[in-house]
Amino acid sequence: MEDHHKKMQSDSCDPDRPTHPGTFPTCEAGRSDHQPAERSVDFPVSVVLPAGGTGERTGLQTPKQFCLFMGRPLISYTIQAFERVSWIQSIVVVVAREHMDLMTDIVQQFQHTKVRVVPGGSTRHRSIYNGVLALGEGRPVADKPKVVLIHDAVRPFVEEDFLYKIAMAAKEQGAAGAIRPLVSTVIATTSEGYLDHSLERAKYRASEMPQGFTYDVIYQAYQKCSESDFEFGTECLHLALQYCGTNAKLIQGPPTLWKVTYKRDLAAAESIIKDTLSRSACAITGGSAQAVTLAGALQKAVGALNMELAVIPDLTGENGGYLLKDWNFIQVSVNRSCLSEVDALLTDLEAAKQALLHPLVVILVLLSGSDELSVSGRAVEPEAIMDLASAAKLRNILLYGIQLHQSKDTQRWERSVSRVAEITSALIRDRSPALVGQLLQA
Repeated sequence: MEDHHKKMQSDSCDPDRPTHPGTFPTCEAGRSDHQPAERSVDFPVSVVLPAGGTGERTGLQTPKQFCLFMGRPLISYTIQAFERVSWIQSIVVVVAREHMDLMTDIVQQFQHTKVRVVPGGSTRHRSIYNGVLALGEGRPVADKPKVVLIHDAVRPFVEEDFLYKIAMAAKEQGAAGAIRPLVSTVIATTSEGYLDHSLERAKYRASEMPQGFTYDVIYQAYQKCSESDFEFGTECLHLALQYCGTNAKLIQGPPTLWKVTYKRDLAAAESIIKDTLSRSACAITGGSAQAVTLAGALQKAVGALNMELAVIPDLTGENGGYLLKDWNFIQVSVNRSCLSEVDALLTDLEAAKQALLHPLVVILVLLSGSDELSVSGRAVEPEAIMDLASAAKLRNILLYGIQLHQSKDTQRWERSVSRVAEITSALIRDRSPALVGQLLQA
């Protein structure tokens, strides 16, 4: 995994390769404090996800949007990227009629709460139009979105920061879209298959997703477009310009907007998803000064291992958002009620239903001055942690324990913290079932 991550970093400068998102799926890249990016949007925004493709270019029988990654279909990851954005009100997923039941099952299984599933049409434009109609026709003006974002169901790594830019530009200009530099030179050929001419690549850009429109612009554009547009067209921005006179604001998007198109892209997407699950965690200290100090030292140590660690006292108030944005939690404890603290965390995680999406990792890091883990003044048999871990595993939560002995020797203490960081990183990366419930010594 370490070698893979280095490779992904080295490839990030190549626009022809899938690029790892800064933090999957909606956190702002590069934020060392691991706080979710907060945006203020004071107008209603909805999303249309066309997902009616057959996936012919992947060469698979299953359409790529329904291919599974860690037991979860690709389209569910894309939905999640939008659903976690607080200012997005609703998401319309447009699928082929024969996949309506499958998509409905996915929505129910993974408990997507903002989603409505509607049948698509025979072409891409017809499907998008069906999605636009579902957002507005027959509804009072007050219930219609101000801005509609259109995005491909097989682009799962879109980030909130860029969605915000598109939404705001669409509100101001009427239309906005993502662009990326062209990777290959574009040439024209003769009817006999010879080179006719080439285009100057620097003058052109690739049109990408997401695109945003005010509802009135995209609705009127589809109302006015021709049968030929419906049958052969693919570019929504062109419809807005041709039929509404709305010239879109074009915004260069990040390389993470890449689309799962070919079979090799499926492997790349799965690798990115797996890797991202291991790149961050949230440490809970309970407010204890000793726990805060230990968590701070651990935060620095795991940072050297290319992992972000947020440190919070508890999961109340605004900190409760971490229950929906993290897949790894570290309970730092210095008292004898550590198992009750962990049990409370497991209860919170179950209520948040985050483990429906991925197996969660919870690690108890106990600062101890003795050789035994104790609770309520008495030594606890290893079975106590094992029993708690067994119950958690039924809820798709993997519980581990690490015991760290207090030391006044500075060098020994630093070595111990580094060892905890290494064990923590390995447990989160590997998610080893064999170590679930074990108390490891550092």
